[in-house]
Amino acid sequence: MARITVGVSGGIGAYKAVEVVRGLQKHGHDVTVVMTQSAQRFVGELTFEAITRRRVVTSQWAPGLNADIEHIALADQSDLLLVVPATANVIAKFAHGVADDFLSSLYLATTAPVLLAPAMNTHMLEHPAVVANLDALTARGVRFVAPGEGYLACGWVGKGRLAEPAEVVAAAHALVSHGGRLDGRRVLVTAGPTFEDLDPVRFIGNRSSGRMGYAVAGEAAKRGATVVLVTGPTHLDPPAGVEVVRVRSAADMHAAVMAHAGVVDAVVMAAAVADYTPEAVAAQKVAKGDGGWTVPLTRTVDILAALGKLPSRADRRPVLIGFAAETHDVLAHADAKRKRKGVDLVVANDVAQAGAGFEVDTNVVTFLDDAGAETLPLLPKTEVAGRILDRLERLLGVTPAPAAR
Repeated sequence: MARITVGVSGGIGAYKAVEVVRGLQKHGHDVTVVMTQSAQRFVGELTFEAITRRRVVTSQWAPGLNADIEHIALADQSDLLLVVPATANVIAKFAHGVADDFLSSLYLATTAPVLLAPAMNTHMLEHPAVVANLDALTARGVRFVAPGEGYLACGWVGKGRLAEPAEVVAAAHALVSHGGRLDGRRVLVTAGPTFEDLDPVRFIGNRSSGRMGYAVAGEAAKRGATVVLVTGPTHLDPPAGVEVVRVRSAADMHAAVMAHAGVVDAVVMAAAVADYTPEAVAAQKVAKGDGGWTVPLTRTVDILAALGKLPSRADRRPVLIGFAAETHDVLAHADAKRKRKGVDLVVANDVAQAGAGFEVDTNVVTFLDDAGAETLPLLPKTEVAGRILDRLERLLGVTPAPAAR
């Protein structure tokens, strides 16, 4: 059981914080609620007091608070500070160190992990000031439950609505229940296919569903890492507690990966990136004719090889884990890829094998590194993700968790 402080700020999604608190309690966590003045306009403090059986903190100046300097005491006692919803105003205060109420003072005083669930109008979310504040907090290790898309209270339809309570609860629970072996580490994961456009309606793609990469990203987040998931087009819901960057083409993915590569500790390239892309994209839909259609293709940038050539930082370049999806001579091709691209570990799989590869929930993989090969049996992709993260922890020099007794 963890002690979680839930900050509730003044947005229409404040009512969903009630469900979040209940969900955390069902996991056995002890919850204290802090409400901003604006939050009290949307939901009453008595509601939270009734379900937590604890006094709700609503003011920095309430009588008795200063006997224990409560924002400091609560900061020391908390295992996690969760803010739901996190408005543009609260995000700005946190980013710039403004401490003009209990919640913002608590944020500056705590050393516990911080998880924010942003919620606001689409245009507000995309405003350069808000984007800069989110980037600043991300750089300091603050984690986020990405807002969803849909109908907003203001009448707009778009991104910005508060994530579903179950998703927020899952992200919070993951942060306090996995020992945090990757706490303070930054991991970049790629997932899914890339689509290479031929014209406005046609593209070249592949069968990758993104399940393997999403499982790796989710497992890394559970272990406390700050995770950026760069994903091609998929129908999957992102794992809780990760930053999602959506891309379409191999060029888009290359740009997104290289933009983050200089500040991460590890990159896991699980995406099925196109090796070739059309030399040109037709501006209009190509009309069907009687003959064939020849499309000249050109090589895309090899993202994994580009990462392998990065100059070392003061300590080292990011740990690199690549995937090799093959249909024949799997281990030979995969090991040649590892050596050619300067990768620390390659996860090889025979996508022609039943129950492995694309569009299924299981996989059969072999790990290849300087020490040799380790082949795993048929396992769920979530279990494979766990084995990959075990290997990543060893590559990062993370102390293994003590065995359960």
